[in-house]
Amino acid sequence: MESFRGRGLKETLDWPLIICYLLLVFIGWINIYASVQSAEPASIFDFATRSGKQFVWMATAFALAVVILFVISPQVYESFSLPIYLATIVLLVAVIFLGVEVKGSRSWFEFGPVRFQPAEISKISTSLMLATVMSQYGYKIGNARNFILTAAIILLPMAIIVAQSETGSALVYVGFIFMLYREGLSGWLLFMIGVAILLFILTLTLSPYYSILVLAAIVTLCDSAFPGKMKKWFLGVLPALAVLAALPWGQERLVAITHAPGDSFLAELKLEYILAGMCLCAIPYMAVKAFRERSRFLWLSIAAFLAGILLVFSVDFIFHDVLQDHQRKRIEVLLGLKDDPSGVGYNVNQSMIAIGSGGFLGKGFLKGTQTTYGFVPEQSTDFIFCTIGEEWGFAGSAFVILLYAFLIWRIMHDAEKSRENFTRIYGYCVASCIFMHLFINIGMTIGIMPVIGIPLPFVSYGGSSLWAFTVMLFIFIALVRHERRYFG
Repeated sequence: MESFRGRGLKETLDWPLIICYLLLVFIGWINIYASVQSAEPASIFDFATRSGKQFVWMATAFALAVVILFVISPQVYESFSLPIYLATIVLLVAVIFLGVEVKGSRSWFEFGPVRFQPAEISKISTSLMLATVMSQYGYKIGNARNFILTAAIILLPMAIIVAQSETGSALVYVGFIFMLYREGLSGWLLFMIGVAILLFILTLTLSPYYSILVLAAIVTLCDSAFPGKMKKWFLGVLPALAVLAALPWGQERLVAITHAPGDSFLAELKLEYILAGMCLCAIPYMAVKAFRERSRFLWLSIAAFLAGILLVFSVDFIFHDVLQDHQRKRIEVLLGLKDDPSGVGYNVNQSMIAIGSGGFLGKGFLKGTQTTYGFVPEQSTDFIFCTIGEEWGFAGSAFVILLYAFLIWRIMHDAEKSRENFTRIYGYCVASCIFMHLFINIGMTIGIMPVIGIPLPFVSYGGSSLWAFTVMLFIFIALVRHERRYFG
């Protein structure tokens, strides 16, 4: 092992990670410049424009990075994670009453020309708090008390952010589940979240009947995924499910043949209630079987099935009474339930036109017509990726995505090599947050995610976002540097 004095900046700093960060920041800057320019572009350093203001945010972000690396002791983050977390919670609550409303969300403090969003720094404080709690000696996520505490740390700021009508920022917190999975959380929870999303979409796009049928198929298939049981599922359960799947068609045919009016008993028969009742009748049999076999998996299957049934019959309430009007419209456009190219779907439609028109190599810097003439609203913030797609094409878009992939991989690589649990857990929190922002932001620009308004890390215009992601990343780089200095 090298001596402490022999390990300088070259050996201790993760330069590939820093270079990747700088590339993304500068790519963002030049594309912010492109996105706000008219046919007669001004200087990129014009402080009256967003590109000039972003240069100021960049300079201050770099200063913050230097302070984090060379001034603040890395031990501070673990020691003061609780006060930082509590202070952030206070800010999140305070902004609801004292903040300014921007686009229907009361989540910003305004100080003259500067706006500050506490939700951005809450991801940092939550990550630090999670790393502190989960790195304690003897911590096991399978322990009920530990799991409840960990969930509370995540859900508390998430709930407050939802109260601010900042659904996009709250959704990012779901990404922490990837870190929890790395730290021992059962993969079945990830699977159940995926099933819940599937049931929600199926209920909206098809019917509750088919959602319950799919739920029954998944639960029985999971229970049969053991040696000797799969054959019974294919020979017994699958044919029964196929017959049940044909029942709605049969009902429609009977109504048509008998010429029954639309309000007749046959036409108004709710098959989903009949199917749910049939499935619930099987619960006692499954419970007895679980008790006899002492099967924890069967008990979990019963609980998951009941929760799924409850979700299916709650979708209508959630969609119409919980979600706000603009959120409903965005989901309807995303799922193809409505076509609104001049309304809610305008941004996404114009974004896809911009990206598609870029071709393989793009139209060239400052030559994008969708960009130059401002067809896409919020093109320097939430929809910055469509500027990249139009002017730099598939090649430029792929390069940016590869930079993000390398950034996330490098963070996880450093986290895995870390000797300190705190550094590893915090690193995975950082990687999870960046991934969620990347997936949601690019997803909404190409029409596979609803428009929920979150920035592309390091690239989108905005001081709060750039500062927050810079601080989050460089705290991790500082923690890694600290370990390398002492442990080699």
